[in-house]
Parts: sequence; C-alpha cells; structure tokens
Amino acid sequence: MTKGELAKEYFESGCNCAQAVLLAFCDDYGLDKDTALMISAPFGGGMGRLREVCGAVSGMNMALGLAKGGYSTEDNAKKAQLYSAVQELAGKFREKNGSIVCRELLGLRIKGKDSPVPEKRTESYYKSRPCAELCRCAADILEEYFNANFNEKS
Repeated sequence: MTKGELAKEYFESGCNCAQAVLLAFCDDYGLDKDTALMISAPFGGGMGRLREVCGAVSGMNMALGLAKGGYSTEDNAKKAQLYSAVQELAGKFREKNGSIVCRELLGLRIKGKDSPVPEKRTESYYKSRPCAELCRCAADILEEYFNANFNEKS
C-alpha cells in the first residue's frame, strides 16, 4: 500500500487531513500514533477551520520535519535545506491541485475563519469534498520525494 493510499484511508476513517498524512509516515520515523494524532489535530480545516494552508500540506510538512528536520538551531544551512524542501513539496502540491489554501481547494467563498464545528462525516460529506484525494496526493508527493532524495530513512 502506498503512503497516499494509507493517508486516504486514515482520512476516510475520520482523521483530519493533517492527521491522515502524518499518520501515513509516523511508523517509519518512530512517532507513535497517539502523539501524531495530538500534534496534528489543530491543523485540520486549514488550521482549526480557518481555511488557510491545507491540512494535507501541513501534515506533509510535519512528516518531512519528522524525517529530516533534526538540526541544531544555529545551523542555518540545514534549516535552509529543509525550507527549500518545504517550498519544493508545496510547489508540487500547488501544481497538481491549483493551490495550497484550504478555502481555495474547497471552492469556498468565505474569507477567514469558518465555524469551529466540524461537519459530520457522512457519505455526502465525502462525495462533496476533495480532501481524501488531497491527502493521498500530499502523501504520494512526499513518498516520491523521499524515494528520490534519500536512500534510507534517517
């Protein structure tokens, strides 16, 4: 099963977008699932339903940090490498989906925050939203990046 398929499954089982993508990678890098769920919980709905950066993109970046974010706080070269990877991955996501902004991806006309109350996960919810596919896409992009850039998990 690809990381994208796994992320899509996690989303369809009730996780938010950030949780779904991070969970697809946490076993590979030693993060327990409960901690992953807690860390990524606020990032659903474009960060707490503010409809800003897509949760799938946030989850992708959390997983990238988990895999490659370890560096000294004074190591600006390593920080720059990480930020370069974030920009590359976000660019690939934007290229495939047209945006990295939740409200734009969902076609919402609201500006700013949405109701803080999550919608019920029903069959019509899943049919009306691209979120499961966006989770799949983000995880696939990251898996492809890892496969192309790193010979082994570290």
